[in-house]
Amino acid sequence: MIRTNQPLSRADLARRTGLQRSTVSLIVDQLIGERWVVEGGVGQLPRGRRPRFLYLNTERAGIVGINIEPRLTTIVLADLNTRLWAEETIPTGRDPSTFIGVLSSHVCRLIRQHPDVAYEAIGVSVPGRVDYLGQRLVFAPNLGWRQVDLKKPLESSTGLPVQMENAANACALAEVWSGPHEGMSDLIAVAVSEGIGTGIIANGHLVRGPSGAAGEFGHVCLDPQGPKCNCGGRGCWEVYASNPAAIRNYDRQNPDRSGKPEEEATQDRVTSFTDILALAERGDRRAGEVLDTMAHYLGLGMAMLVNGLAPSVIVVVGEVTRAWKRVGPLVQGVVRECARTHAATRIVPADDATRPRLRGTIALVLQKHFRPRLFA
Repeated sequence: MIRTNQPLSRADLARRTGLQRSTVSLIVDQLIGERWVVEGGVGQLPRGRRPRFLYLNTERAGIVGINIEPRLTTIVLADLNTRLWAEETIPTGRDPSTFIGVLSSHVCRLIRQHPDVAYEAIGVSVPGRVDYLGQRLVFAPNLGWRQVDLKKPLESSTGLPVQMENAANACALAEVWSGPHEGMSDLIAVAVSEGIGTGIIANGHLVRGPSGAAGEFGHVCLDPQGPKCNCGGRGCWEVYASNPAAIRNYDRQNPDRSGKPEEEATQDRVTSFTDILALAERGDRRAGEVLDTMAHYLGLGMAMLVNGLAPSVIVVVGEVTRAWKRVGPLVQGVVRECARTHAATRIVPADDATRPRLRGTIALVLQKHFRPRLFA
């Protein structure tokens, strides 16, 4: 209550919770003693004793967040209000054992640079399937990693507990943890990047399944005769609607560069999805058509989610949201055409500037202390 409504007085807490004032005072005194809460300014009242305001103690603990993606891994330090105040980026190595050693050394160094903070734990998001109970990475197709233990080496090197989660699930937690969708009980986060992941909040709970592999809609087959996917299947949703799919589509549309001057051929070359976004913004016809095709396939997949789960909202996470003025209406049109349940699902872009994946890594740790009703 204090975290989401600060500053609050003891009297405010009693009114909001329905608890006796004496009970509230006992709980608050304990939280102050444990340094979760601090007293701040004094409020003004027309008469009577002036209340002391209560705040979450952002200096009590730091949280380490790690977001692993195929190209780069980002390490952040954050406070209890999810404010990111230190950041470092390193290349993601192909060999998991070597990479974990490098990652551990960078995390330890970043922690040593801020010695005045007591660190609570480490939250890690990974682009793949996670055995939630065993806290192991089962399979990350776009990393080429199978059965990788990140938890034990990180805990051994840092001395901090580690909580690991699939990146899309972390995005879903970030959305219901803070911002316009805070507290929403039915939401799907669709993370569009090197692959497509879906994090599902249903009836107030994160859907993991018994093994933690629930929600792998990016690997639902749209066409058994389609292109091969990194998972080993064919025609998966992500081979049509992910960032690499857009790059491949652009290359297929690109005419033969032979005979062109080197400078012109270099200008035609696309190496990242950011290049496609930039070209489309400058009016490049092929880049625009690639985004239109991507939007069509995103819509097909989201219609599947609406038909199957009928969430209140689908939040799209990823660079594609930067082109949402073009992509969004096309996605909505396909969903209207293909979703037959008449569910009133809203499809909205996440603000890429809010770093949903990284906020999700912080939420993985915070949920151990806050909001147990939703994420028990």
